[in-house]
Amino acid sequence: MTLTTFALVRHGQTDWNAQRRLQGSTDIPLNDVGRGQARDAVAVLSDYEWDAIASSPLSRAAETADLIAAGLGLGAARRVPELTERSFGSAEGLQAGPELDALRIPDGFRGAESEDGAARRGLAALEDLAGEFRGRRVLVVAHGSLIRVSLSRAIGRTLQSIDNAALNLAHHHPVDGWELEYFNGERVAADVPG
Repeated sequence: MTLTTFALVRHGQTDWNAQRRLQGSTDIPLNDVGRGQARDAVAVLSDYEWDAIASSPLSRAAETADLIAAGLGLGAARRVPELTERSFGSAEGLQAGPELDALRIPDGFRGAESEDGAARRGLAALEDLAGEFRGRRVLVVAHGSLIRVSLSRAIGRTLQSIDNAALNLAHHHPVDGWELEYFNGERVAADVPG
């Protein structure tokens, strides 16, 4: 069977990231630091040859993908709506504190998309891409929470937060499922279950 390789990259920094505000599906653009992170990601990603690039349609992911695609000499990134960040409802725009705490419920925030729902949606989008690009290399630019919950579901263990513009390299096998090789730019130990 054929292995499909994915680079899953979180968009570069935004002002809300810098202010530690919950973004969710609010469309906040990259800042200059984020644009620099996207350009810096090209050096790591250029170690591989990529067959396709896809991104969330939110501007911070789309611009990151476009900057990376230009740096790697790839064609335009396909926008995949299912790669949009998890909605956090009325918690979006808030920082840690009493106002945010008042919205907390198990598995997230009142009025937000559940972690499980986001994981199912994100993983289904990745598996659709794996089917379309079987045996090839696909670069995906999306969002921290969506990548984290989707990868966690794929490999069967809980992952921590995803860094901006860091390499997360995963392989999809049609029978054996998913294997994570790099997480936040670091090689994953081979003996770690998942």
